Amino acid sequence: MIGLISATAAGAAARDRLAAAWPRRTRVYEGPVGDAVRAAFAECEQLVCFLATGAVVRLVAPLLGGKATDPGVVCVDEGGRFAVSLVGGHAGGANELARRVGGVLGAEPVVTTATDAVGVPGLDTLGLPVEGDVAGVTRALLDGEPVTLDAEVPWPLPALPFAARGGHTVRLTDRAVRPQGGEVLLRPPSLVVGVGASRGVSADEVCALVEGALRDAGLSARSVAALATVDAKRDEPGIVEAAARFGVPVLTHPAEELAKVAVPNPSGAPLTAVGTPSVAEAAALARGGELLVPKRKSARADGHAAMATCAVVRRPARGRLAVVGLGPGARDLLTPRATAELRRAAVLVGLDQYVDQIRDLLRPGTRVLESGLGAEEERARTAVVEARRGQAVALIGSGDAGVYAMASPALAEASDDIDVIGVPGVTAALAAGAILGAPLGHDHVSISLSDLHTPWEVIERRVRAAAEADLVVTFYNPRSRGRDWQLPKALAILAGHREPGTPVGVVRNASRPEESSRVTTLAGLDPATVDMMTVVTVGNTATRIVAGRMVTPRGYRWQGEAR
Repeated sequence: MIGLISATAAGAAARDRLAAAWPRRTRVYEGPVGDAVRAAFAECEQLVCFLATGAVVRLVAPLLGGKATDPGVVCVDEGGRFAVSLVGGHAGGANELARRVGGVLGAEPVVTTATDAVGVPGLDTLGLPVEGDVAGVTRALLDGEPVTLDAEVPWPLPALPFAARGGHTVRLTDRAVRPQGGEVLLRPPSLVVGVGASRGVSADEVCALVEGALRDAGLSARSVAALATVDAKRDEPGIVEAAARFGVPVLTHPAEELAKVAVPNPSGAPLTAVGTPSVAEAAALARGGELLVPKRKSARADGHAAMATCAVVRRPARGRLAVVGLGPGARDLLTPRATAELRRAAVLVGLDQYVDQIRDLLRPGTRVLESGLGAEEERARTAVVEARRGQAVALIGSGDAGVYAMASPALAEASDDIDVIGVPGVTAALAAGAILGAPLGHDHVSISLSDLHTPWEVIERRVRAAAEADLVVTFYNPRSRGRDWQLPKALAILAGHREPGTPVGVVRNASRPEESSRVTTLAGLDPATVDMMTVVTVGNTATRIVAGRMVTPRGYRWQGEAR
């Protein structure tokens, strides 16, 4: 919950705007400001104070306990010009909150955390449990001192300026070791604990069993990603409560799937009870991995039979591939999600001219693999290979990466051994449509006229079908030096079904500094004025030009009235 506190009418107005934008995430604190801040500090995860920073400093100073427990505090000035991350920038989430508050109120986020200022991700913001000399190692990174990465377990991390050798170390490990001087331990969620249990097992018995198994194997409980079991035990209270104590989910699998998993210690008891010869080992190994702790039973002090079994598996590291659409070119049409993925990536793969568009957004240390036109499939393979190595990879394309761009070849190469995240972007058709007016107001279709990957016979059949169906058509890749006849042919097909005066919009370099656009007609369009940087949108029989803009009505009643 986010507590909102204000002292004046101007502050209350901005406060109420934020409360209206986030109705289920915020709570307004009324009354004397001091009392309100103290109450919100005790009850909320974050605070937004519409007060002067000096006033907030004096109010929260006596309340501060430690960066790991203090809520994030953001100050917004009475004019709503700035959203200042004051306390808990990383651990309390105040840096991100300042950005989000700024997005709602139109305020400039002010973030002074050293790592954010220079573009280096904070070691305590990577989403992994962290131990050791965080401040010292972070300072070394900021000062340019060599810091090495010791990745005992490969895991996708964002770009960090690591060196081959250095006096400081970031150690990525799931082993139960203590950090040394000048060392930070990052705990990846690499362990899956399979659990089998009799009905009525207690959470204490399950937890004691799991903790003992991890301790004896020298493994850290902070790297446990999940407790896994058979579907029949999905709601077993002892397992559910044990998972809650570890702060992890319960993963369940059908008995018939677990029965197919090869395990070293099958047993007849679970086969009779739930239909699989193994629960603990099979559930832990269901998604692959290395068996670190074979099945073991719980030990009960009361002498009764064990009611739980467990096994521990180190799951395979899964790389992360984000397929990112950059939009049509303008920076303000690049989505916040796309920007976040670019900054999360350790490896960027893309066409050289697209890399140049966003190079300034990359974090220091990002490895850039760029190539020229015509190497789409090679880039897709490269991105997938890097992800399979356990890297965090961003593969970029213009517009939306799923529309005539990199998502298709990348996903054709990828299998289920990596995580794939699609990040949508503003397509060329949408950017051009916004410039032209509202040409896509009814059913429409996009067709690429490039026969590099698609035979012309197929393209022509699709154009003819769109013409007969009276769809608005947006042509991508309409004309190049080596392909100068396809666009006239496509226009001729459409002309067989539409009037010569049908509106046609032509947009070149949509949203870029050299943008140009014009509205003409099907009969008046000169294909020689079109190139590969152009998008051509041909209206349907209902499309009209209104005040110089293309408009396709949402229904056909307008067409009847116009006649």
